Amino acid sequence: MKHRERVLMALSHEEPDRCPLSCSFTPEFVTRLRNDLGLAEEEFYNPHGGGNTYVLERTIGADMLLTSIGWANSYYATDVYSEDGVSYTDEWGIGWKNVEYETRFGKGRYTEIVGHPLADEEAIDSYQPPDPNKPELYLDAARMIKEYKGEYWIVGATVCTIFEAAWALRGLERALMDLIVNPDFVEKLFDIPFNYHLTAAKKLVEMGVDMIWIGDDVGGQSGMLISPQIWRQFLKPRLAKFISMLKSVNPEVKIAYHSDGMIYPILSDLIEIGLDILNPVQPKCMDPEKLKKEYGDKLCFWGSIDEQYTLPFGTAAEVKKEVITRLKTLGKNGGLIIGPTHHVQLDTPLENFWAMVNTVKNTSYSTL
Repeated sequence: MKHRERVLMALSHEEPDRCPLSCSFTPEFVTRLRNDLGLAEEEFYNPHGGGNTYVLERTIGADMLLTSIGWANSYYATDVYSEDGVSYTDEWGIGWKNVEYETRFGKGRYTEIVGHPLADEEAIDSYQPPDPNKPELYLDAARMIKEYKGEYWIVGATVCTIFEAAWALRGLERALMDLIVNPDFVEKLFDIPFNYHLTAAKKLVEMGVDMIWIGDDVGGQSGMLISPQIWRQFLKPRLAKFISMLKSVNPEVKIAYHSDGMIYPILSDLIEIGLDILNPVQPKCMDPEKLKKEYGDKLCFWGSIDEQYTLPFGTAAEVKKEVITRLKTLGKNGGLIIGPTHHVQLDTPLENFWAMVNTVKNTSYSTL
């Protein structure tokens, strides 16, 4: 069965030969994985899918390939914008710095936001966002569609679609306060990333991607970062327009929505506005079996393998057990694309990673 056929079957709520697999990695884990596979060093790996060669995804047997356009690509833009390899300002005017961390498998770096071009409210009147119509933004997507669409399910990512990009422009505390005391400003602020990412997503759909991946982190470990009422006031109408506009271009395109954390209160809203797939289904925050029972006839799910404990800190046997549990529950009667709930991190043992991959690839639905 071709990879794209496997994904399409799962998203049609049918059980394919095996569950579709999706996986991405931090750049530091990529180095370890390449060495383990004996692959030659390649270009810098951006887990959001910007300019990757997709050798790793295809080598491990993943069924989806991601190409990304938008602010999320700035997370790993050190090699693009930085002169010292530590600090940089992206094309949105947002400042970043690299912060080192250490694991049992070595040192890595994460980028943290340190500068907000719209910290001064009045700056919004003269702010010029990047141009989403630049032809060079779509070269990677065009190449991917040309080379791989016959075999793989192609995903266009425009994540950090509204809220995350907006608070990065403004500053998180200011943006949260604005939601309450400055709603007119919020409308202007949110429209900046919304318009950019909608333009990019429409172009990707026109080019022929199979799915658009949108979303913002609005969930914490046990509750939402903003109230459901605030989400419905500012984000739901924009997301509804986003989804309807894409489906007016191609009614068959699938829409996936990402939010880390617990977002139970808005799941019915997301279904109402046309969502097809929920990502990443963090099992420490939302019960996968409960999600399947309550929403499995209306939603598909993408992710669900725990990145908070099982994959980095569990045993290979625990990883295998969790995969099998997800296949039997969340994947019953189809509707699941399985994978980690985040990029695979540097602190993940390779034996755990391969336990996940091999269990997915070697377990057919007929044997569960």
